[in-house]
Amino acid sequence: MSSQLFDAAQLRRALTRIAHEILERNGGADGLALVGIRTHGVPLAGRIAESIGLIEGGDAPAVGAMDITLYRDDAGQLGSTAILHPTDVPFDVNHMTIVLVDDVLYTGRTIRSAMDALMDLGRPAAIQLAVAVDRGHRELPIRADYVGKNVPTSREQKVVVELTELDDRDGVFLQEASHGA
Repeated sequence: MSSQLFDAAQLRRALTRIAHEILERNGGADGLALVGIRTHGVPLAGRIAESIGLIEGGDAPAVGAMDITLYRDDAGQLGSTAILHPTDVPFDVNHMTIVLVDDVLYTGRTIRSAMDALMDLGRPAAIQLAVAVDRGHRELPIRADYVGKNVPTSREQKVVVELTELDDRDGVFLQEASHGA
């Protein structure tokens, strides 16, 4: 069973709000870049950057895409099931404020991996985190700077973000655990 947390309009408004919050906190878009964590963080980063450009009336901040597969603490357990995607960060991260963007913040392990991967590219002035949904259950001391929606969940539930660029529709859904067959 699944229930909808965000429809397309609510998701758009949440991402626009995040763009405003990023600009407010950083005093504008100078020295700012966004890096989406593959897979769903990449289009989210693009949408937020586009909103920032519209709000500022200028160019959108640079956007990159990061695959953290090899940085995961369970990478050895993935074996041949691991699917690697390219990391594409076409700008110098040194001395930049980098906003990492992901769809769902859960245990914090993905974000830790993304920070490790980002630090291998250089030394940003600061790293901030934007997520569409924070569902709780942190295992590491990581917190998002910008959140579309906080959704208390059980560990058995799953939050699914669907984006037109990847899934042919926009929405955020809470899936209940299935018991039995």
